[in-house]
Amino acid sequence: MSSIQTNQVIDGVPADEAQLPLALDFSHHISELGKARRPFPIKSVFKYFGRPGLLAMAGGLPHPQYIPFESLETSLLRADAFSTLDGGNMSSFDVPTKDGPPTDPKMLDKERLVVPKWPSHSSEDVNISRALQYDLARGLQVLQQYLHDYSKRFFKPAYRDFATLVHTGNTDGWSRVIMTLLNPGDGLLMEEWTYTAAISAAQPLGVRIVPVPMDCQGFKPEALDDLLANWDEKERGFKRPRLLYTNPIGQNPCGVTVGRERKKQIYQLAVKYDFIICEDDPYYYLQEDKYVSSNERTAGESSSGVDAFFQELEPSYLSFDSTGHVIRMDTFSKTLGPGLRLGWFTCNPLIAERLERHGEISSQAPAGLSQAVVTQLLVNQWGLEGWVTWLRGLRVQYSARRDALVDALLAEIDFEVVDGDGMFSGSKVYRTVFRPTTGGVTGEKTGMTVRFVPPTSGMFCWIQVQFSGFPDPIAVAGLDETAATHEGRLWTKLADEGLLILPGWMFCAAKEVLINEHPNKIGYYRISYSDPTREDMKKAAKVLRNVLQEYCEIFGPHQ
Repeated sequence: MSSIQTNQVIDGVPADEAQLPLALDFSHHISELGKARRPFPIKSVFKYFGRPGLLAMAGGLPHPQYIPFESLETSLLRADAFSTLDGGNMSSFDVPTKDGPPTDPKMLDKERLVVPKWPSHSSEDVNISRALQYDLARGLQVLQQYLHDYSKRFFKPAYRDFATLVHTGNTDGWSRVIMTLLNPGDGLLMEEWTYTAAISAAQPLGVRIVPVPMDCQGFKPEALDDLLANWDEKERGFKRPRLLYTNPIGQNPCGVTVGRERKKQIYQLAVKYDFIICEDDPYYYLQEDKYVSSNERTAGESSSGVDAFFQELEPSYLSFDSTGHVIRMDTFSKTLGPGLRLGWFTCNPLIAERLERHGEISSQAPAGLSQAVVTQLLVNQWGLEGWVTWLRGLRVQYSARRDALVDALLAEIDFEVVDGDGMFSGSKVYRTVFRPTTGGVTGEKTGMTVRFVPPTSGMFCWIQVQFSGFPDPIAVAGLDETAATHEGRLWTKLADEGLLILPGWMFCAAKEVLINEHPNKIGYYRISYSDPTREDMKKAAKVLRNVLQEYCEIFGPHQ
């Protein structure tokens, strides 16, 4: 059983839910494909399994004794393996390097996690004979109940009958959402810069992406409101979009954190214009707060307690959702490992049922080994206190990594701090200008202006490079449309010099780029700080500085 919490029940309804409304009817949002799905006939008989005395001869289930795995055993880091001290350069993230095993005592002190083949006490115990068997698309019952209680306690949906459903990671989850809700030719609202796989999943299905301007807090609500209020179906050629995709915490690629008030504004627009919000939130626990320079940091323990940890975090869109307009996607990819391919939806019951029908004939249930390991870890090994301790440690680690990257950039490049504008409006921006050292054109509006805002969550730093006064590159045979631009050529130069980052065009939601945002005028680059060591970040900053100056010398404005 789930160890999250229990509540008093009144007339069959938990006391804390009695005053909450039920979700609205969202049947009008289901795509033609989603409507056509029917329950997989064989799966419908699974409800009978487990009945005492049942002669189960309906399915082609391999006999458990013919499954060769007798137990699943692994060594495990302790939940408190990483420090939960905030700031003060106290993080030990350089210890577990890729060059060899760690030497920190906490990293050497391992736990042992075991999943037996057979249940120890009841059929609800996590065991291999069940986990490796065919099962319902909603996954192991113990895990399903745990995730439902978890979402209820910490994400706090504001309606009573929400549902949770496991999936095989958020990328697969997003594909299910698109096919369940959108028909070919339908519109999809996305941040103007957004997760490249989310774009790639939508485009082949004939979905029309509608980019929405951003600032340092995510979607601009006034821009979204104006877009939808003045939607001209005849001019656009398709109906007003019914689905919005967002990556609100550690926004990929921009590193933006969407706060409480902005989420509330976007949710109110969802109700006003009746569109679904798909909240893809893999970086939720990596909320790093604002960057503070190294000489101003102080170390301090974050507040203790499970609920106190979640109160430190920005809330989910679910906490405002009293109607069922939000589909939240969570994943264990950034907290336990992407190879697990395991996560879950939290959404209204009608959409959850349609997503389950999709799962029955695609991935079926997530991999049993992944479900077994994660369930045993969260429910029986670490428990909720241990899980939150682990999350606290990760949050501190990634905060220190963010700090290390920004420290390295500021140490190598002479930035000034100015007020932001455009997509950086509302933030303090780090800004510098590179100009040719000889023969260059002087002036305020010439040169290579580099700007960035230190990320406040996630794994990525988003850097803007303005090529002011630069002549357009000379066409070169064999280079594609993106590689031939200043953005593409600078990216290639960086890669040739040993620094591999990602260019902005990969994240551009717009099919047609405005002339003043053309990658010959403005380039964007995503730099990840999730994996490199502190020394690698310092080397990367040197390469970036040198290549920027060299590129400006070669291609910059000259007299």
